[in-house]
Order: sequence, then C-alpha cells, then structure tokens
Amino acid sequence: MTDRFRDLLDEKPFLLADGATGTNLFTRGLVSGDAPELWNIDRPDDIQWLHQGFVAAGADIILTNSFGANHYRLKLHNAQDRVAELNAAAAANARKIADGAGRPVIVAGSMGPTGELPVEKGGTLTGDEMRDAFAEQAAALAEAGVDVLWSETLYAPEELEAAAAGAAGTGLPFVCTMTFDSARHTMMGLSPADY
Repeated sequence: MTDRFRDLLDEKPFLLADGATGTNLFTRGLVSGDAPELWNIDRPDDIQWLHQGFVAAGADIILTNSFGANHYRLKLHNAQDRVAELNAAAAANARKIADGAGRPVIVAGSMGPTGELPVEKGGTLTGDEMRDAFAEQAAALAEAGVDVLWSETLYAPEELEAAAAGAAGTGLPFVCTMTFDSARHTMMGLSPADY
C-alpha cells in the first residue's frame, strides 16, 4: 500500500486540513446532543456534501465523521455495538469524495476522546480499556481505507498514550492533537511543552 500521507507531505510544504464539522452539520439539521456519527448511515449525502465543500475550498486532508465513534461515546446513544459499522461508513463517505477530487486528498480517520476520565484522574476507565476502545476504532478505520489516523482534542496524557497505543497496531501514520484552555493547559493540567 502506498503511503499517500507521507508522499503528499514530501510534495508540499504544508497540508491544509478541514474544520468545523459540527458547525456545518448543525446548519444541515443536526440537533445538539445527537450523534453526528449516525449520519454516516442515516444521512450519507449530508456527510459527503460536507467533505465535498472542504475539498472545493482547498483542503488537502479531510477528517472522517467519526470523532465520537468509539465504544464509550456511542454508548451514550445505545450504539456501542456499531463501532465497526459507523467507522467504516465514515471512511467510505470521505474516501468517495477524496478519490473523486481529481488531486491527492488525504482521508484522516478522526478519533476523539472517549468522554471518560482515566482512573488516574479519578475516572472510571483503565489505560487498557481506553487503549482497547481506540484500537477497535482504529482497526475499523484502517480496514475501511483511511490514509492516517487522527486523534484530536485529547486532554489527559493517559488518553493520549492509549490512543497512540490503540492506533499502533494498524501501521498507519498517527497524528494527535490536544485541546488547551486560555491558561495554556489541558483540562488535566498538561502544558504544551509537557505534551
């Protein structure tokens, strides 16, 4: 398999990623509290519209609509048994648009936080449970053809380690971002330098 992500990084001085997935889906009728990941199956045309808009705007990287498609986030919507199905559909929607772009466009498999705190921070999930949730999602995204795994807006170092460990088994490139507040730390007190 060719490594489209690294090839494009070698070719261009920077890559432009998409953004504002939730904001755009709200304009299409998504209701606060609903799981946008279910739209991968229920409203694929809206998800493909979103990806197409980002590609038309010049994005080199489009993120799958799978930010909350892990076991623990989907459990809030009684869809925890649909991890593989929803991630595969998310990847297929993005892949369709990327492959029809007429230029190289990278499909990044979006993996957001579990929504649970690690036990080390007073939460309920062990590192192994977090890793397993990320591994399940990463495997589904990889099997469905994403070019890179993209873990975003994490806030605890334990979750970052679990995401990286869960993604490692796929052999895909891995990108991770954390979210920092106005005091320049994550919710768990991690500074950018510590990250």
